[in-house]
Amino acid sequence: MSAPIQSALLLRKQLKELTKHPVEGFSAGLVENDNIYEVEWEIIILGPPDTLYEGGFFKARMTFPKEYPLMPPTLKFITEMWHPNVYPNGDVCISILHPPGEDKYGYEDAGERWMPVHTVETILLSVISMLSSPNDESPANIEAAKEWREDYPAFKKRVQRLVRRSAETF
Repeated sequence: MSAPIQSALLLRKQLKELTKHPVEGFSAGLVENDNIYEVEWEIIILGPPDTLYEGGFFKARMTFPKEYPLMPPTLKFITEMWHPNVYPNGDVCISILHPPGEDKYGYEDAGERWMPVHTVETILLSVISMLSSPNDESPANIEAAKEWREDYPAFKKRVQRLVRRSAETF
């Protein structure tokens, strides 16, 4: 059996599991496309309780490479997001989505990076955790990190606007 077919079967199994046993904080579904080598999921992440993002409905797209689970998927917010660990274009930057092995910059341990044991569930739980506690030590969005550190009230106000907008457009 080819790697892309094995990858697709594994992802279908994970989706079936998430459908049978939903996890609080997100929902996931398959995006239909004709490219057998690229599987995409549409994700809705609920803003975690007791965070600035509470009450928000954030749409994201998770794209799995044909080498999955040996290589990580990418996760990109479709809904506008203001967060130190989300690039301005919506790409999420967390350790477990970085390719396996040693970090050439020496910032992450290999054990913090992608491993084939990760599932859609563990990825999304990491993203929810990221929303709860940003890592401003290695920001993907420099401006958001700077505002988080130096003008928290402005950061909070901006996020609250995004949360409101996400709930209105959901």
